[in-house]
Amino acid sequence: MWKEFQEFLKRGSVVDLAIAVILGGAFGAIVTSLVNDIIMPLVGILIGGINFTGLVLQVGSAQLKYGNFIQALVNFLIIALVLFLVVRAYNRLRAPKPAPAVPVPPPPPQDVVLLSEIRALLKERSLN
Repeated sequence: MWKEFQEFLKRGSVVDLAIAVILGGAFGAIVTSLVNDIIMPLVGILIGGINFTGLVLQVGSAQLKYGNFIQALVNFLIIALVLFLVVRAYNRLRAPKPAPAVPVPPPPPQDVVLLSEIRALLKERSLN
C-alpha cells in the first residue's frame, strides 16, 4: 500500500493539482483584497457612500448580512472573469495553427487523360 501511495504522489498530475490549489488560494486572496479595498469602496462612492459590508437586515434576533454576500458575489464574478480570460488565452496559444492550404492542381486536359489510357492499354497488351 505504501508503494502505491508513493507512485500516486510521483504522478505529475498530483503535484500539478497541489500547485494549482496553492496558487488558487493566493489568487483568491489577491482578488478579495482588490474587491474589498479598491472596487467596493469606489462602488460605494458611486451609489452614495454605502459601505456594503455594513448592510445588514435585522430579522428578529438574527442578522442577515447581505452586504457581505454582495461582496462575495463581486469576488466570484471577478475571479470567474479573470479565469475565463486566462483559459481563453491559454487555448489560443495551445491551439494548433491551421496548415496552409495546399493548392489542388487542376485536372489534366482530356487529351492527356486519353493518351494515358491508351498507353495503359498498350502496355497491358504487350504483357499478354
